[in-house]
Amino acid sequence: MTTTVVDNTLTAGDRCDRCGAQAYVRVVMHSGGELLFCAHHGRAHADKLNQVALKIHDESDKLS
Repeated sequence: MTTTVVDNTLTAGDRCDRCGAQAYVRVVMHSGGELLFCAHHGRAHADKLNQVALKIHDESDKLS
C-alpha cells in the first residue's frame, strides 16, 4: 500500500485571483475549481464564499 501526502500549504508563489497579492485563502468549489485570495479579499468575500465553497483553507493567521 502506498500513502500519498498532499501539501495544501500556500506559498509566496500563490497569488490572489482578485488583486495579485500573496494568497492566504484557498477556496475549493463544488465544481472542482479553486480560487485564491489574499487575506483582505478572503475576509471581504467570506460570507458569499462560505455559501458556495466545498472547502476553505485559510492561512491568514500567519500574518499575526
